[in-house]
Amino acid sequence: MRIRSALTALAVVLAGLVAGAGGSSATASTTTATTSPYCGITWGSAEKTAGTLSDAPLVDVRTGRHDCYDRVVFEFAGPVDGYSVGYGETWTEGEGLALSPYTAGGALLRVSLRAPAYDAAHSGTIPYAVGEHTANLLRYPTLRDVVFGGSFEGYSTFAVGVRARLPFRVLVLAGPGTHSRVVLDVAHQWQE
Repeated sequence: MRIRSALTALAVVLAGLVAGAGGSSATASTTTATTSPYCGITWGSAEKTAGTLSDAPLVDVRTGRHDCYDRVVFEFAGPVDGYSVGYGETWTEGEGLALSPYTAGGALLRVSLRAPAYDAAHSGTIPYAVGEHTANLLRYPTLRDVVFGGSFEGYSTFAVGVRARLPFRVLVLAGPGTHSRVVLDVAHQWQE
């Protein structure tokens, strides 16, 4: 018992000496590392909202891995520029069922797209069933899940599960052809 106490005390003293020897140089390098943005990313994690309602239907959801971030692409058959994306609970459209119990990840991005997942005459088919996992995210550093929350009165909802609350950005891109895309990028980490 005395030997264990003595060894513990010795370990604490040695740890203090090692930490003291690093002194201000360790603090300076830590300060520098935490102030430089990861891959130049300065997006933040606050809610992002833009655009207006459109009647161009959703035709595809796909994902991609990049060096500094993971990407979710929502493609529409026509011009779409409306979205609201932020961290928090996501509810199914029309029903109000929470998607967090069905979505993998340590944090949940609520994606509300201001466009339907059906055509204006409601004759087209919705590409996904409510609650359907729309992507295979094996080996993605940040993305964990993309779950369709439904489409109701011109809005389409997705729950995007990510590893943790991380910086993200939303882009609106034209093409291919007459299509448009709402793109969600989520960084792999906050800072270098």
